[in-house]
Amino acid sequence: MKIVQTILLTLYKVWVFLVFTVFMILYLPGILIPFLMGQRFGNIGYFFLWLWSWTFSILTFIRYEFYGTENFKKGQAYIFVSNHTSFLDIPGIRMIIPGQFRPLAKKELLKIPVFGWIAKAATIIVDRSSPESRKKSIDRLKQFLKQGISILIFAEGTQNRSKEVLQPFHDGAFRIAVDTQQPILPMVVVGAGRLMPPSTINLRPGKIRIYVGQQIETEGLTSADIAALKEKTFVAMKEMITSNS
Repeated sequence: MKIVQTILLTLYKVWVFLVFTVFMILYLPGILIPFLMGQRFGNIGYFFLWLWSWTFSILTFIRYEFYGTENFKKGQAYIFVSNHTSFLDIPGIRMIIPGQFRPLAKKELLKIPVFGWIAKAATIIVDRSSPESRKKSIDRLKQFLKQGISILIFAEGTQNRSKEVLQPFHDGAFRIAVDTQQPILPMVVVGAGRLMPPSTINLRPGKIRIYVGQQIETEGLTSADIAALKEKTFVAMKEMITSNS
């Protein structure tokens, strides 16, 4: 029985890889061309990213359930702060966030065939080992917020490979929030790490839930409030995860 299960899971992984690759190539012109035409066409590129995410979900039998979408306010630019447990976080986050936004992404994503082109066009790439790169990426994120485009930051900095609910948060998202006076909208992904653990290509079908919390105001805050803002967001997200796990 165990041999049969292993064979089925191997076939499933091959199927997921094919779905990931074939539909990413199929939708690639719709994703890349709008960004080449300028940022004002970004909504078109992000529509095709939503389409790819939806297709990936349907054909791989990985279902996403969304909660708290009423907390989105139309026309409001947010600093989305999310946990990060798996590659499978990404399609769901794309589907739940309305319109276009700009995630902060690590430079290692550029090495992934095809997906690296998309990451370069649709995200803000950062070399975490370079202070200059980190500063440039933060400046670019602030520019998008000024244009009314939301940004997304995984506050833990990388996928959570620990046994803790959340890893300690970095300051970047909260410093940007204070500098721009834009609200933080926390969200958490529950169940993705179980279906595809970090640092593995082990996959299985199942259900992933994404919860959007209440926005956290930053108006009037200063640099002296960054630590408290980070702690407030951490506590809110930890509670969202533990109460929904």
